[in-house]
Amino acid sequence: MYGSGCVLWDPSPALAAGLVRYFARVRAYMKPVLGENLVRIEAEITAACRAAGRPRAEVALMAVSKMHPVSAIVEAESLGVRLFGENRVQEFQEKSLELVRLGHAVGTQFHFIGHLQSNKAARAAELFSSIDTLDSLPLAERLNEAAARLGRRLAVLVEIKLSPEQSKAGLEPESAELGNLLEHLPDLPALELRGLMTVPPYLDDPAAVRPYFYRLRSLRDQLAAAHPRLCFTELSMGMSHDFAVAIAEGATQVRIGTALFGARIYPR
Repeated sequence: MYGSGCVLWDPSPALAAGLVRYFARVRAYMKPVLGENLVRIEAEITAACRAAGRPRAEVALMAVSKMHPVSAIVEAESLGVRLFGENRVQEFQEKSLELVRLGHAVGTQFHFIGHLQSNKAARAAELFSSIDTLDSLPLAERLNEAAARLGRRLAVLVEIKLSPEQSKAGLEPESAELGNLLEHLPDLPALELRGLMTVPPYLDDPAAVRPYFYRLRSLRDQLAAAHPRLCFTELSMGMSHDFAVAIAEGATQVRIGTALFGARIYPR
């Protein structure tokens, strides 16, 4: 039935019961698949760390749950995942209400990894453990004010733009804006800089992406020497298809979405 305020579809009791059974089977299927993916990814991360002469504990796995349902997050939590990445404030606000209702795992962290508009800074400061895409001093000031009102220190990563693609966000490595931000961050006490992140161009050959990761690591070393009052421990780089080379170049956090959860379903 169509019309304002009307129910669009009212299934029969038998059909409704069938749908419940169907989605129960989907959930039952999802956990083994997710578990198998997680085991495989963990093995690949461990192998990449071993090849780079690094301990496995140096690299955190971030499960990128953007555009995936709350049920996927809950399943991942049940398998031991405690770090997730989301890229839309409104989407995660809705998810967070459902997660609270379900009583999700203690100690789970959610990082913001999308482009953050200044007018959503206050809400993001409430919802997320870390903002991993800081890209301007005005945004830093907004986040600092919001975190101070909440009585917390908010972790941040500065996003660096290394790709020539117009669609990529972040600060240019040699830009005055980056220098200005880093000069002022020590004066924003409610923010805690932890390092850098980047999103390189998507290239079919992971080896072709490696120079971007090398460049971010080199930039980190330069900035750490130039700004001894700031912390640059974290390097968030590497995704589902190229995280092994990112680990070889020093990544401390890899962002895995498709390889873990499967393809995303984008709204039309």
